Amino acid sequence: MDSRSAAPAYLVVDGLVKTFGADRAVDGVSLAVPRGRFLTLLGPSGCGKTTTLMSIAGLHRLDAGLIRVGDTVYTSVADGIFLPPEKRDIGMVFQSYAIWPHMTVAENVAYPLEIRKVDRAEIGDRVAEVLRLVGLAPMAEKLATQLSGGQQQRAALARAIVFRPRLLLFDEPLSNLDLKLREQMRVELKRIQREVGITSVYVTHDQAEALVMSDEIIVMSKGRVQQVGGPHDVYARPANRYVSDFIGVANLLDGHVVAVTAPGRGEIEVGPAETRVRLPCRLGAGVAAGATAVLSVRPENVAVVREPPAGPHLPGEVLQTVFLGNSLDCRVRWGAFEWKVLARPRERLHPGERVYLQPDPEHSLAVLP
Repeated sequence: MDSRSAAPAYLVVDGLVKTFGADRAVDGVSLAVPRGRFLTLLGPSGCGKTTTLMSIAGLHRLDAGLIRVGDTVYTSVADGIFLPPEKRDIGMVFQSYAIWPHMTVAENVAYPLEIRKVDRAEIGDRVAEVLRLVGLAPMAEKLATQLSGGQQQRAALARAIVFRPRLLLFDEPLSNLDLKLREQMRVELKRIQREVGITSVYVTHDQAEALVMSDEIIVMSKGRVQQVGGPHDVYARPANRYVSDFIGVANLLDGHVVAVTAPGRGEIEVGPAETRVRLPCRLGAGVAAGATAVLSVRPENVAVVREPPAGPHLPGEVLQTVFLGNSLDCRVRWGAFEWKVLARPRERLHPGERVYLQPDPEHSLAVLP
């Protein structure tokens, strides 16, 4: 058991169900987040991630389920408990900055403290503290409209953490920023979250954001949880075809597990009958001998050579190469299947060449369809 699963849960969501008419937007979602952790809900539009977030915030009433933070029950449909949003002590950062243009940066950040009737001297100290933390101390007296997009998002974050909430919720906060600024803000948001130590739930459809920022990721589809794990887990050991296809790039081949050779290891047959090949692989959770499965292999885990290698391999023809500097992005046809491969630039492969592919058994994973 790793440290994530061993740590006691601070935020607990159990059996969350939310429907809109005939549409079940969230269907039995459960999650548990230890104190101070950064959890990301990841998935495409319509997968239920934002509905889950808004339910935690108290902006949706549930059809079923429980939400608890620490010892406080925020929502329990079974017990008729529903704490209104303003009583939940939650900070939120949205896609839109939602800061007031007629106020200075300091006034924007101070507002949550003023409505909580915090002492004026303490307000000044806490505003100065969080502005330093987010790198906006020199901008304190500027109007919000004088800030760049990235600075406005920092101001929105400062306002969300200044009253020291129990939870911090992010709803796609970086999607309005350009690529370079988005990459910078990923690192900054994670740094700030670690410094303040607020338990955080982050919603995004961006895989790179999730992999860079998260302690743990929940991959969602059609209102349900597909996999829970750390960034390395969901990338290297996807639970099923959906997760493997959604996270990064993968070669996905339908196959049949023909043998279990050791605990967690086996052989899978892939390809049509006339070119069928048996490849060694690791076995994902729930995959056993005789099972229909999907072989998932990342492009960086496929060797491409000009001479037949020892061991199982697949003959192919190079269709396309794209030079990426530190790698060569190749498309190699094997029968009707087109492999995606990252080769070394010094291989100098060219379209039309006959080559041989050898997936790395240690990084070839048979997963559930």
